[in-house]
This record gives sequence, structure tokens and C-alpha cells, in this order.
Amino acid sequence: MKKNVLLIVNPISGGVEKSEIVETTTDFVNALEMNLILYETSGKKDILHIQDLYDKFNPERVIIAGGDGTIKVVAEALENEDVIFGILPAGSANGLATDLGLPKDIEECLEIVFNDKYIAIDMIIINGTKSLHLSDLGLNAELIKNYENSAVRGKLGYALQAVTTLLEKEDPFTATIEVNGTTIECEAQMIVIANSKKYGTGVVINPSGLMDDGKFELIILKNLDLMVFGKIITGNMPIEAEDVEIITTDEAKITVNRPVSFQIDGEYCGTQSDLNISMAAAKMKVTIP
Repeated sequence: MKKNVLLIVNPISGGVEKSEIVETTTDFVNALEMNLILYETSGKKDILHIQDLYDKFNPERVIIAGGDGTIKVVAEALENEDVIFGILPAGSANGLATDLGLPKDIEECLEIVFNDKYIAIDMIIINGTKSLHLSDLGLNAELIKNYENSAVRGKLGYALQAVTTLLEKEDPFTATIEVNGTTIECEAQMIVIANSKKYGTGVVINPSGLMDDGKFELIILKNLDLMVFGKIITGNMPIEAEDVEIITTDEAKITVNRPVSFQIDGEYCGTQSDLNISMAAAKMKVTIP
């Protein structure tokens, strides 16, 4: 009997047409004499639909074509299954794929999907919601909110919204952080909760980040002017930037003095005043080069 492969595609992520990805994947899977089951996300009951398909077809591999938000939905749907995932980067933010060193070419990615080398990625739990990659409070979350509400997609859309976000930015917020048995008070423009090293732009925001070490980092950016924020957006942030503090831990609590914009894995989550953060180790097996 032929083995099954489940391909989950976000048709609108990154403003990229997905028919070529579907076609290439179908040919690749057929050549392996396996069965391809295609599911397109709609934003409505995706988790339930994905769970039903998994139960019905018991796939050998689950392939995700989309960005960080799509990967997160699939990870949540199948977090209790022992399955190996493959990623085809196809979102506006491909931070996780960038961090895993995945190529942009779909055929090269498919070779990786079906190899046996994988990493078991940790998940961060923030106020009960899971994060695989990078979440943050402050300026970048504000940028994502503006980007989601804008008509222009892709890198140009990000760049335009970066300017708007900086022009409209509020004063720094005050954060109280309970971590590693101590309490820290600081003023910040942005606090990143990082399971990995890089944003989708390729910028290294967290040089010591490992996705499978059972820890996450809090990166506190105290001053963000146009230069530094521009570097984050374009992927040229200097690691030795002053006004950056990095704390490694497996749990933390952050309280801020006013509601601040918050995002998880590239999706805007409204404003938050309190974050309770913990670690769920080795939750998702993903193939790597």
C-alpha cells in the first residue's frame, strides 16, 4: 500500500502564488510512489481539519508550505503526534525556515523534507499560546499590526510600514521582568522572546539562540532609533549594538506599565500588559539540511 504525505498550504501567505509549489510537490511525491493529500488553510477551523486529515490518512510526512504563522497552526494541530514535518518557505515572514538554513528553491527543500535528518524544536508557551520562533512586545509588533492592515505586501510593504511605525512610535514602556529568581526593571522600546536566532529578514537578533536547548532568550532593546530599527528590518543589525540586554531562561514573567502591542511568530495578537512565559521542550520534529 502506498504511504501518504500530507501537504498543508496557506494560499494567501506572502502574497505568493502557490500553484507551482503544489505542482512541484505533487510530481516529487508521485516520483517517490507515495500518495499526496492536499489541504489549503482558510483561517476557519484549520486545526480541527488538519487533525481529522492526520487521523484519516496517518501520513508518513507532513509538509507545510507557508510562513511562520502557518507552521505554528500546523504545529499546534499535531503537537501530540509523533510525525516529522518538512517546511517549504512560502510566507511573508520565513523566520523559522531562515533559521533552519533551508534553501529558497522548492525542489531543494523537497529533497530535505524526505531525508532522515531532523531537529526536535522547542515551543515557548506565552499566556497559553504557543510560539515556535520569535515573539515580541513593542515596536516590531506595532509594525506587524500596520503591515496586516496595509494593502502592500512583501518586503516593500514591510519597509513602508517600518517608516510609519517609527514616525508614530510612543515613548518607551517600563517593564518588570521576573526571571531566574530575580526581578529586573527597565525601560524598553521592544522585548523579544526568542526561541531562535534570526528574523525572516535574516537579521541575527539572538546570537546565542538554539531551537532545541530547552531554553529561550529575552532580548531587551532599550533604545531603537531609525538606524537600529532599519537594520533589524533589512537584516543588518550589529550584534554588538549597545542598549541590548539578553537573558537566557526557561520561564519568565513580564509586566508592563501600559498595554503594549504584542506579536507571536509574525501574527499580531493585540495589546498585552502581562506575559507568563514557559518552555515545552522538543515538541516538533522538522527536517533540516
